[in-house]
Amino acid sequence: MQALRVFILTCGLASLASAQLTSSGPAPAERDSLLIGPGDLLHFQVFNTPELEQHPRVTVAGDAPLEFLGNVHLSGMTPAEAARTVEDKLMAAKLVLHPQVTVTVEQFATQNVSVLGEVHTPGTYQITVPRDVLDVIAMAGGLNSVADRTVTIKRHGQDGEKISYFLSNNSNAAFDASVLVYPGDTLLIPKAGLVYVLGDVRNPGGYVMDDNRSQLTVLQIVATAGGTNKSAVPAHARLIRKQPDGTFADMSLQLSKMQKGKQPDLPLQAGDIVYVPFSYLRNMAVGAQGIAASVAGASVYNK
Repeated sequence: MQALRVFILTCGLASLASAQLTSSGPAPAERDSLLIGPGDLLHFQVFNTPELEQHPRVTVAGDAPLEFLGNVHLSGMTPAEAARTVEDKLMAAKLVLHPQVTVTVEQFATQNVSVLGEVHTPGTYQITVPRDVLDVIAMAGGLNSVADRTVTIKRHGQDGEKISYFLSNNSNAAFDASVLVYPGDTLLIPKAGLVYVLGDVRNPGGYVMDDNRSQLTVLQIVATAGGTNKSAVPAHARLIRKQPDGTFADMSLQLSKMQKGKQPDLPLQAGDIVYVPFSYLRNMAVGAQGIAASVAGASVYNK
């Protein structure tokens, strides 16, 4: 045993003199790394010291049984953090003076990813290695017609970290911002917000806010609805917006001036109702509550 320790110390010194590697410094994508958990099969390598290469499986208690070191608690760490922990243990045990350790996860104990919400085929899908979020969404058939473009990813692990990914309509932006999904993660794609245009327009109803920013403006929603009819009174248009207390705010919209470029367009919020009145005087007195009540029977369109 003493002879083995002397050999390992010698190799460690040699590796320090000759290696140009950085063993366990944080990789650029370390923050996207899945945390080690019970049941994971790990691969340990020590630079220039093949005698210490091992393939332990993490126990239920979160420990990795390592030769020469015993049980080392690694659950909840990234592979880079685990490598630094093992380096410290090797130095403390005087096995290697300046070890350079790499740790990789050969097999994840949890090999499923769940995709929930507004995709064509929600469910659980098996992945054995980290996959691009676009690949995982494609496994579930892609987003459906009412999906919001903001995808929430809940990481597998004790802390359950949540991150957001915005699936842009711009292909370059979608690829550049893409993140990795790990076995055990859960993806949730919520339903996109709806805005409504009612009254004297060609196609009144609800419209999904599914543009590249998940937002619509007054002019966009009116144009999407086919524009106003000849009998409409756009100068008396109104915006009905639900308040936190459940009441409805009734605001005047200068739609005619917006259409002529004399007044700035107005961004809408999910649930907003744009009402364009008819020329008939009997319809001019419709209240905000009455307009909001008619939303229940409105058709919903995907732009």
